Amino acid sequence: MDATAGTSSSRSCARSYARSKLLERSVRLEPDHQWPFGGDLSVARTLRIGTHEIGDSSPCYVIAEIGHNHQGSLEKARELFREAKLAGAHAVKLQKRDNRGLYTRAAYEKPYDNENSFGPTYGEHREFLEFGRKEYEALQAYARELGVDFFATAFDLASADFLVDFDMPAFKIASGDLKSTPLLKHVASFGKPMIVSTGGAMLEDVHRAYDAIMPINPQLAILQCTAGYPAAFDELDLRVISTYREKFPDAVIGFSSHDNGISMPVAAYMLGARIVEKHFTLNRAMKGTDHAFSLEPVGLRKMVRDLERTFKAMGNGAKKIYESERAPIVKMGKSLVVARNLPTGHVLGPQDVVMKSPGGGIPPYELDKVIGRTTLKALHQDDFLSFEVLSKPDPEFARS
Repeated sequence: MDATAGTSSSRSCARSYARSKLLERSVRLEPDHQWPFGGDLSVARTLRIGTHEIGDSSPCYVIAEIGHNHQGSLEKARELFREAKLAGAHAVKLQKRDNRGLYTRAAYEKPYDNENSFGPTYGEHREFLEFGRKEYEALQAYARELGVDFFATAFDLASADFLVDFDMPAFKIASGDLKSTPLLKHVASFGKPMIVSTGGAMLEDVHRAYDAIMPINPQLAILQCTAGYPAAFDELDLRVISTYREKFPDAVIGFSSHDNGISMPVAAYMLGARIVEKHFTLNRAMKGTDHAFSLEPVGLRKMVRDLERTFKAMGNGAKKIYESERAPIVKMGKSLVVARNLPTGHVLGPQDVVMKSPGGGIPPYELDKVIGRTTLKALHQDDFLSFEVLSKPDPEFARS
């Protein structure tokens, strides 16, 4: 069999696998949880990356987007991997480009002389930052040692083919390639989960990408993104997350957070985003265009902490009483007590009963069941009333 036939056969197998997964997803149901902001949980909106099952009932899957913040240094990349794992990230991500094939000659040779440049031309700048097979092998081994998922964004067909050799658990597609349907279909044919950002696009562009990917590979996550660097808060459009949940019920929805800060991912999670991608650096003052709006280790740790707390705080929609509430509610609550000294045989009237703290006695909502009963013993002011010291209700009084 020639190489072309072999490739065609493998892609055919991948498409068959993808169709089987689509059928499987169409019949799988989420657990019996009610989604608090609407949406149909009978749809199997789940995605598995590595050992992580991502869906409506799961914690947020956090991707530390390292990109080229390693500055071309393998040791810095290793440090970034380590710090991201310590901060609680589930995945670390790089970017892969075949620079000679990706850019036109004019773009590659364009002078690039600024404070963030690592080379005199844009092409040389990019090549300085690019990792090859040796670095990827070392970093993949280190990620496995750390226990963190490792994958990358494929910016072109050659880079996708480079990455597939590493059997990565997922592939990322950048916002700039949402319209690159040949790349989308090529990566989809690998049969691995795809995470697609949607910055700088209209809904019709997202639909086009969705329609290109899903018949081949239904393992798809769509991230709301505003492709500003950084993105202004009034341009984040977090409600698009809800729109995506409605329009793309088979896809996991997420948020690629280009803003400065850590609070927007929590808001995105509450709206239904189950993947959050955040740019990550060791120091925001480092040389490079992405460092200034990236999170440092302390920031990433706090963001992960807040997302974990949010997941725990959401509950399952059922109102319940916790043991931790019982003592405070007794202290703050009220009981029905005697308003004044009362003799045995006294028929209680409204003037004989008041509400006072603490709780634990007859609750105030039982007041109508107390009025009209007769005391079976002498009672003193501020005594707690109980049904044991009162007669049975008088039927005539109850009917009056």
